[in-house]
Amino acid sequence: MEGIKDKVVVITGASSGLGEATARRLVNGGAKVVLGARRMERLQSLAQELGLDERAVVKTDVTQRDQVEALVERAIQLHGRIDVMLNNAGVMPHSPLERLKVEEWDQMIDVNIKGVLYGIAAAMPPMTAQKSGQIINVSSVAGHKVGPGSAVYAATKHAVRVISEGLRQEVKPYNIRSTIISPGAVDTELPNSISENDVSEAIHDFYEQYAIPADSFARSVEFAMSQPEDVDINEILFRPTSQVL
Repeated sequence: MEGIKDKVVVITGASSGLGEATARRLVNGGAKVVLGARRMERLQSLAQELGLDERAVVKTDVTQRDQVEALVERAIQLHGRIDVMLNNAGVMPHSPLERLKVEEWDQMIDVNIKGVLYGIAAAMPPMTAQKSGQIINVSSVAGHKVGPGSAVYAATKHAVRVISEGLRQEVKPYNIRSTIISPGAVDTELPNSISENDVSEAIHDFYEQYAIPADSFARSVEFAMSQPEDVDINEILFRPTSQVL
């Protein structure tokens, strides 16, 4: 916990799941968090529960660059800096390509890829100026392997890994660290974004059988953040012990 105390952390997708669990763990460890998500009522409730300043939550749709910029700017207004940017917001509406769920493809590209890029774009200027910081991007096991019904989702999560590796190489002059976290089945609302009934039923069954608590992800974030400044944890891939795929 000592390595995260007083660090200023911005989290997207913070109203539930991985983001919410991470906010809880980091606040417990003494970090200063600023939370973004679309569902303000849930954000405000979480902030009240965690004893945060009411200004530490910002309505944020990561597909809107100006809203992501406003989220980062709020952290700087409140705390004078940003130490960690956690680009966590994501959607997973699995479907076979032949069903032509083109609007859902667009949504995954906008949230999972552009949302990460907008987070990087918002965090980079203050981090390069202060010559320190850490950008943590959320990929997935699907970013390492693809299965039927997950082609577009896997493509977006692979893109996150590629972008993150390029970022890692480019930010060395600024002492910025870059981390990719790729979870397996973790208990979140992510499967609820699936609109195809047969796919949804199969994924929910899979999650019911294998999913582990969201705090497993939060512990990975804490581990990556808490390393000494000269240690850059570039990638963490984890699954439930019982998950084969």
